[in-house]
Amino acid sequence: MDDDALRVITRLQKNDFETYLVGGGVRDLLLERRPKDFDIGTSAHPPQIKRLFRNCWIIGRRFRLAHVKFGEKTLEVATFRRKVPPETDDKKTARQAERDRLKKTDGNGPIRRYIPRDNTFGTAEEDASRRDFTINALFYDVATRSILDYVDGMRDIRSRRIRCIGDPNERFVEDPVRMLRAVVLAARLDLTIDSAVLTAIRRHRGEIVHSSPARLLEELYKIGRSGSAERIIHDLGEIGLLKFIAPELDRARSDALSLSLASLDRYRARFEDIPSTLRNSLLLGTFVTPFASIDRPRRRVARDPSTTRPPEVALGILPVARRDLEHLRQVLDLQRRLTDDQLPQRTRRTLTRRAAFNDALTWMEIHGHTPELIESWKAEAISAAEEPPRRRRRRRRRKRSRAGRPDSGDDQGPSTE
Repeated sequence: MDDDALRVITRLQKNDFETYLVGGGVRDLLLERRPKDFDIGTSAHPPQIKRLFRNCWIIGRRFRLAHVKFGEKTLEVATFRRKVPPETDDKKTARQAERDRLKKTDGNGPIRRYIPRDNTFGTAEEDASRRDFTINALFYDVATRSILDYVDGMRDIRSRRIRCIGDPNERFVEDPVRMLRAVVLAARLDLTIDSAVLTAIRRHRGEIVHSSPARLLEELYKIGRSGSAERIIHDLGEIGLLKFIAPELDRARSDALSLSLASLDRYRARFEDIPSTLRNSLLLGTFVTPFASIDRPRRRVARDPSTTRPPEVALGILPVARRDLEHLRQVLDLQRRLTDDQLPQRTRRTLTRRAAFNDALTWMEIHGHTPELIESWKAEAISAAEEPPRRRRRRRRRKRSRAGRPDSGDDQGPSTE
């Protein structure tokens, strides 16, 4: 377990707050895998957590969470939540009236935005019942070294099975992203999906389009960083979810896409933790270069409005960021230069100072399969970094005469003749 997570849990327990390690961290430890994060559940409310930790920040607008930071590492500490019953018609009417009231302005300031509050705190058992899958609803008490299991999740851990808490049809309609996560968990952890869950996914897979596009794009990038991208994309296509998320990617399922994703998985397997080099632009390129052109628009195309511009990369409902696409183009443009063995030394030094140079080397490590060339460029970059920067010579400005013309210095004054 993570030492900082133990420190946070112990301090909260010493102050009489019920506190456990929760969620995916417990699941991964029980499956003898390295957890990628350690989330903590507690009976303490966010202000109470903040009073105990100086390195704590409270985030969230709908539901308040505490983030306890240790350098670059962040531990999420969440108060136990209870499942809120469906709203009655009277409550919906009152909520709409409050929203309309806050939209009005009296001219003294901007319109206030209505933010629904969801701080419905509860017990550990209530918190477990509102989670998605049984294997994600286990709590670990570090004081007694025991597992709290309210949903029979240990049985599913032993049988390596993904099963929903409650009716999967209701849970997937509540949050369609859970269907995606079921497939991802099964592929990444080598688990089987319960038959009731599979049936519900096939019945409600079209509901995924109602999820937040930004959230789905982030899930796609998590798939790229998982180390099992090839299998996950294959399984999402087979079960029919991929065509609703990114139909272009679904239609492009081929040997080329499989090879691209397999190269990414091999690179990820070299690291225990997710490497910082796997930026969104590189993940995007791994997904789309097997079927899409990433060529930069030519100047002639940009100046002539009658010329058809090359289409932007599209991935269904996913909002691909222009900055990631532009950075990807820079990385791919550099590939042509980095593989040219006839470059003069001065040009090679200049390339090592390009903003996209390091990402271009990472792309070569993932997809280039040229280790000798990569090592030579790394040595070139180290040598260029040790070389002192050249001092630029300042140009002397020419003096101007009172009439505004440059003074050449040859003026001898008026003639005496």
